[in-house]
Amino acid sequence: MSIVYIVSAPSGSGKSTLVNELFKVVKGLDFSISYTTRPPRGSEQNSKEYFFVSKSEFESMIAKDEFLEHANVFGNYYGTARRFLREAEARGNDLLLDIDVQGAAQIKQRIPEAVSIFILPPDRDTLEWRLRNRGLDSESVIVRRLDTARREIEKYSKYDYILVNNRLEQSTDELKAIVQAERFLRSKRQLPPEDAHLLTIANASRLDQARERVQPILASFLSPAARGK
Repeated sequence: MSIVYIVSAPSGSGKSTLVNELFKVVKGLDFSISYTTRPPRGSEQNSKEYFFVSKSEFESMIAKDEFLEHANVFGNYYGTARRFLREAEARGNDLLLDIDVQGAAQIKQRIPEAVSIFILPPDRDTLEWRLRNRGLDSESVIVRRLDTARREIEKYSKYDYILVNNRLEQSTDELKAIVQAERFLRSKRQLPPEDAHLLTIANASRLDQARERVQPILASFLSPAARGK
């Protein structure tokens, strides 16, 4: 049976870059491309970053129960089609879902054994810098994304693993370790001595081990300075 990995993060946390790096170093992993009703941004291409569909098409898919999860975010629909899980299982691969907090909660209800991973920025200032530096959003959208990030981070305890994306190489190693450690644990195979470090790295990112690291990040979003007061 395929393992479903859920990866969530506030917009601008570097999630897409991390996921792309993961696919370079981990085999047997499929990626679910989300459907959305929002228009493409920049150089985004249909069926690459997203499947871009009309609102009526999306709602028709909802009516046919074609989604594992779907949500309305900032006035646009986003959803994960069931067919990706069927296709991954047919190939004998695991499936990675890049979805938001709302979608992750729905997947966990449907697939409780799914592995959920929450990626955090080091702090609010770093996230704001990343959002501004990518040059995709207006000032009002950046403010809204920062406020949404705060509310999403408050739900970190709903996830199995917490990963703070500070340095890309280290964060990629941690994400790789989580994926491979879960494979070993679920297969009940003997872990080769040369791979023992994977469990150590993965365990350091487990929720119960990561709570202390999350608190100052959350505090940076809640401080008077962060709120502009």
